[in-house]
Amino acid sequence: MQQNSEAINPGDAAPPDAPGVGEDPCGACHGTGKVEGTRCMVCGGTGKVLQGIGGS
Repeated sequence: MQQNSEAINPGDAAPPDAPGVGEDPCGACHGTGKVEGTRCMVCGGTGKVLQGIGGS
């Protein structure tokens, strides 16, 4: 099994290569990647989280 090079952060709803997934700004750090001067633990410091998009 091949390991994806992109890490999955705690705030991600799915892996980056999953169908129906898109990036949203992190709600914890508001897209900055930092909370109170330290790396955001929800997005891993990227400022983005992966969320499901669309669907029914």
